[in-house]
Amino acid sequence: MAAVRRTRKAAVLGIALSDCGRVDSATPYDLHAQAARRALADSGLPRTAVDGLASAGLGTLAPLEIADHLGLRPAWTDSTSVGGATWEVMAAHAADAIAAGHANAVLLVYGSTARADLKAGRRTAGLSYGTRGPLQFEAPYGHTLIAKYAMAARRHMHEYGTTLRQLAGIAVQARANALHNPHAMYRDPITVDDVLDGPVIADPFTKLQCCIRSDGGCAVLLAGEDYVADAARPPVWVLGAGTAVSHTTMSEWEDFTVSPAARSGPLAFERAGITPAEVDVAELYDAFTYMTLVTLEDLGFCAKGEGGAFAEHGRLTIGGGLPVNTDGGGLSACHPGMRGLFLLVEAVRQLRGEAEEGRQVRRPDGELPRIAVASGTGGWFCSAGTLVLARD
Repeated sequence: MAAVRRTRKAAVLGIALSDCGRVDSATPYDLHAQAARRALADSGLPRTAVDGLASAGLGTLAPLEIADHLGLRPAWTDSTSVGGATWEVMAAHAADAIAAGHANAVLLVYGSTARADLKAGRRTAGLSYGTRGPLQFEAPYGHTLIAKYAMAARRHMHEYGTTLRQLAGIAVQARANALHNPHAMYRDPITVDDVLDGPVIADPFTKLQCCIRSDGGCAVLLAGEDYVADAARPPVWVLGAGTAVSHTTMSEWEDFTVSPAARSGPLAFERAGITPAEVDVAELYDAFTYMTLVTLEDLGFCAKGEGGAFAEHGRLTIGGGLPVNTDGGGLSACHPGMRGLFLLVEAVRQLRGEAEEGRQVRRPDGELPRIAVASGTGGWFCSAGTLVLARD
């Protein structure tokens, strides 16, 4: 199917986080509402401007329950659910809908109390997605979510010589980026030895190579170019987007060292009319350190097999050659579940120049970043969504 020809540009006009980290006194609906109100306030647009809503992960009929809770009656909705990549895929859908005139202002909103629910005994740790459908053929062998990522990481190490210290260094750099983020759950510096000396969760991952469990929510408002004049913030434009899906079971995954971002990334860059070399800041899904490494390769920032070496020597920190996960990522800042929407919030914040002192990215000439990429990954490398965003 041919891509929708954009006749109307789409921009991000509002972003916001709800309360994040340790939030014991709120429901997921509260966090959705809080983030939505803040994003609308950030945009300067009235609630009546919103005629599209995208949400997933909560309710029997998502996003209908969220629309009802927010008092919205959207004419356009999206409930696509492909794990962590959900929000990049939804943003691509929203941009196409805006371009085609099917929606004018689309609100993407998410909220989760995953940490609080676990602490209160309202849910378990969720080590398995169940045994229905194709997963029934893997569950008897102990294929938990983390075990699947660990297997993929081990394969990369086997094929390309990627080392434990290289993987651990990604966690160290994520924590360094979180240092000046007041919203990050963990900000104390860590070393490679701290990471490697921690308890093993699934070989080769130790605890600090796995995402944290937090509460939190966020929202992003996209709107047509004709809304920019009435907005309170400068627009951040959607230049291009790409989506892709891969396997369900590990036995159907052709190559453990290649993620679906190898397809979504090139599509997004081609549609945006840029190359990876032009990107100033990258926000990448990082439930585990290996996800960052392989996504860097698959988006084209380095060649296949060179991700470990590419990520060394502080390259991924705020002042590095390619700042990655500038809020601290899922490894240090927050990870309430499907974190992909947080990537968009942080990318927009960096492009606007609104990050706190010490973590605002600058180009070599001292100017604010001009182009950012946000790339989400869902399941166990089952799906990917990549968006290229730009200011000006």
